[in-house]
Amino acid sequence: MSDEEDKDSKTEAPSEKKIRDAAEKGDVPFSREIPIFASVLAIYVYLIFFLPDGVGHIAVTLRDIFEQPDQWKLETAADVISLFSHLSWAMAALLAPAFIMFIVFGLCASVLQNLPSPVLERVRPQMSRLSPVKGWQRLFSAPGFVEFGKSLFKIMVVSMIMFFALRGQYFAALDAMFSDPQVTFVKMAAAMKTILVVLLLSTAAVAAVDFFWTRYHWYEKLRMTKQEVKEEMKQAQGDPIIKARQRSIARDRARRRMMDSVARATLVIANPTHYAVALRYVREENDAPVVVAKGQDLIALKIREIAEQNHIPVFEDPPLARSMFAQVSVDSVIPSVFYKAVAELIHRVYASRTQRKKGQ
Repeated sequence: MSDEEDKDSKTEAPSEKKIRDAAEKGDVPFSREIPIFASVLAIYVYLIFFLPDGVGHIAVTLRDIFEQPDQWKLETAADVISLFSHLSWAMAALLAPAFIMFIVFGLCASVLQNLPSPVLERVRPQMSRLSPVKGWQRLFSAPGFVEFGKSLFKIMVVSMIMFFALRGQYFAALDAMFSDPQVTFVKMAAAMKTILVVLLLSTAAVAAVDFFWTRYHWYEKLRMTKQEVKEEMKQAQGDPIIKARQRSIARDRARRRMMDSVARATLVIANPTHYAVALRYVREENDAPVVVAKGQDLIALKIREIAEQNHIPVFEDPPLARSMFAQVSVDSVIPSVFYKAVAELIHRVYASRTQRKKGQ
């Protein structure tokens, strides 16, 4: 019951990270039927292109031995070894293409499904592989029943197809048994070709179905629950609570630095209580005024409070304050559109300072 609930809860597609982790552990979709199809194809190609010439060479070798036995005396052990070596080389020339084709076709069937990669996880000792309970679970699991069904399908369907394909050649095969040996060999080769064609088509159908089934089953097995997706996002991007806390701390530090810069401002432009923008202008530092702090509501009131404590002039100009708050960021030079309005305020600041010095 719990397994069914867990399977039903896996509603999310596997992430790239999970697919990559599965591949690193050697968990990749692999159809066992494709190598079988490749083996049957190798046998068929060998039977069509290599076996006739190979059998012809073997026939010539055996004919030479039986027709000229005086050339192959068996008086000593060296003579026996020489004859055995001659026959062995002839058989090797006949069977070598078959072995090579089996290897090449088998490797191609595996490489075309998944690129080879070293996976140490596969060779690591695991107790679950030695556990009889785990073995029974694998045997009677859904993949186990699928493998059993594929084997049963292959036996039944291939047998039926082969029966109907060879039924018409039954009497021809009986006649071939009492015919000339060469005719018998030709008829046997034709029957073998028919059998291999049936096997080739059957295994091709099973391999095509199994190819898509293994990938579908592998993909479904890697599906994730919503909780697993959240946990993976936490691992990849960090805990959202911690990230939010870090952003809050960063904002607080930036705000404190900004408020510390208010004491260095030349003037503050405010919209009585809602907006406040602190500007600093020193000819030796910048060609135009720089916004050292800005804020709204409580922060605006704090900026005005600091400005009053440090005897910094505060000018109430609501349109200018709102425009500069919206368009200029902290530590940036004001745009040229504000030059005229700000220049008038700076002129008033310097004029006030001059009068103050004269009064002193």
